Amino acid sequence: MPREFPRTRRVAEQIQRELAELIRDDLNDPRLGMVSISAVQVSRDMSHAKVYVSVLGNEEQSVASVTVLNHAAGFLRHKLGKLMHIRVIPEMHFYLDRSLQEGARLDALINEAIASDRHGGDDAE
Repeated sequence: MPREFPRTRRVAEQIQRELAELIRDDLNDPRLGMVSISAVQVSRDMSHAKVYVSVLGNEEQSVASVTVLNHAAGFLRHKLGKLMHIRVIPEMHFYLDRSLQEGARLDALINEAIASDRHGGDDAE
């Protein structure tokens, strides 16, 4: 059984670093909010990359930022081609990373359950 080849992980990490700088320095679209790249997953053949981003702001701003990034994917790929020294630069697809919101929601539910257990325990005594 083949083991995970670390080259895809190294390329994904480099893409993440370079993209963060490119988005910060080269994209001047006013619809683009405060974008943070959460993760990059590169396919085994290095032809596609899923880029997960989180955006500071409400849902509307987040969706607008992801739309801007998907429209600028060709420009960003071209810039990456000049910065990275690999034969194939993956085609990038941007997705909104909802893990932070989901984590906060689960944390609130856990805190609510703990508070209700404490409050319920006081009534039993």
